[in-house]
Amino acid sequence: MNGAVVTARGVAKDFPSGDGTIRVLHGIDLTVRAGEMLLLVGPSGCGKTTLISILAGILSASEGAIEVLGQDVRHLTPSAAARFRRETVGFIFQQYNLLPSLTAAENAAIPLVVRGERLDRATRRARAVLEGLGMGAHAEKLPRQLSGGQMQRVAIARALVHDPPFIVCDEPTAALDAASGHEAMRQLRASAVRPGRAVVVVTHDPRVYGFADRIARMEDGRIVEIAEDAAAIRRMTEH
Repeated sequence: MNGAVVTARGVAKDFPSGDGTIRVLHGIDLTVRAGEMLLLVGPSGCGKTTLISILAGILSASEGAIEVLGQDVRHLTPSAAARFRRETVGFIFQQYNLLPSLTAAENAAIPLVVRGERLDRATRRARAVLEGLGMGAHAEKLPRQLSGGQMQRVAIARALVHDPPFIVCDEPTAALDAASGHEAMRQLRASAVRPGRAVVVVTHDPRVYGFADRIARMEDGRIVEIAEDAAAIRRMTEH
């Protein structure tokens, strides 16, 4: 490992509730190391998606400190936060979020287009990434012409196309069958995990635990356990 991509200390998050607030994260401490895939697991409603949304700069924390590549993301202006997300973070969503009127290559090129690159140059880069994911023959197809596993690979390509150092994935295998989910995780690990980059995956699927370098388990807005080695990950899978 080459240091930390993400460091969170004492992170708390409150949401409005009736006349007051409800605290959904309670003093989270977490380091995400360069070169690793960290899985974030736990029951529904325990705060996993809230936590990755804060780490990725989508939500702001109520308390605590968050640094991504040394950048204090808590104190960014809205425009700086948007620029940070465009340049630093790749997102992979459970439901793919592909635009139905765009081809696979055009969908994968969106982060580059948003960043200001010309469409032809952006789609060339997207086709190259899709090729690396075994999707070269499907680059000009529309989402409705693709299987669930193929759409997930387009979503992976979209997250990788601008070469971000931090990738967050929210339930990337939830809409896939076992074989497609395993293949999506294999592709994600093969293409995304590398020195200088960190990947955080929120999942309920114990079948993919074996892809993790570490697993952090959450309950009631707290991290209660971190499996640091293969043996600990196997024990967590068995339970």
